Amino acid sequence: MLESLQIGFNDIMQIFVLYLAIYGLIRLVKGTRSAQVLLGFCVMVVSLLLFTYLFQFAVLARVVYFLLIYLALSMVVVFQQDIRRILALVGGQRFFKRQYTLEKVPVTEILTKSVMNMSRLRIGALIAIERGISLRGYEESGIMLNALLSHELLVSIFTPPLPLHDGGIVIRDGRISAGHCLFPVSNQSELISSGMRHRAAVGLSEETDAVIFVVSEETGAISIAYNGKLHRYSGKDNVRKVMLRWLRVAMPHQKRVSNLSLTDQLSIWFAKQVEVYIKSRKQKKETDASK
Repeated sequence: MLESLQIGFNDIMQIFVLYLAIYGLIRLVKGTRSAQVLLGFCVMVVSLLLFTYLFQFAVLARVVYFLLIYLALSMVVVFQQDIRRILALVGGQRFFKRQYTLEKVPVTEILTKSVMNMSRLRIGALIAIERGISLRGYEESGIMLNALLSHELLVSIFTPPLPLHDGGIVIRDGRISAGHCLFPVSNQSELISSGMRHRAAVGLSEETDAVIFVVSEETGAISIAYNGKLHRYSGKDNVRKVMLRWLRVAMPHQKRVSNLSLTDQLSIWFAKQVEVYIKSRKQKKETDASK
């Protein structure tokens, strides 16, 4: 039996391609609401096939096979958002690695400072940071900028009644790619009492892998949307550390750049060493005096 089994190169390639397709599908729907729907669909199909096979129901098996075609077509409607997300991921994929150049301007520090300042002034803001899935489709609804990121520019964009204060901005490779962009609005029941900025942030995070920062113009509270979930942070939280942690997720290629010169860094290091030496001398004197 095993001697008649011949596996050629084409068979291995087909198995490999099928493995990649199933693995990629599981990775994309893992942790989402579509994963439960897909699991339920697979359980139902396998149960029907086993039922007809074990009891040798030939007529019922034909009906099941006939219905499977329409069930497969219905899955296109059920998973339309996930299919759109997969196509956007494939279309926005870079086949060559990005050549990141470290800007002299620390992007993470500018974003943190700008968002916290707008929170203090209660200026509403919606900032989307592009990651793997391209946001170029949403930029077409806004105004192309391709501007260098700065604190003054960010605050001026969202300050009413300037023309660009409505909508969101897209940040790509440490630059403001576009402003006044329209993002899809989420229909989650938990967001009924939330404003349009928060619902748009969650809606964009449901369809892409972007990290979106939101500042409420009513309370000044800072929220972060990612993977279809809205994370709210109050004044009691250390918002600066939280933002820097999220920015490391959104922009892993960016590194914190020190604005201090070499002389200043050496002076700080020397001052710390002197402080450590003085503390050690005091501790030694205290131990000698106790003896």
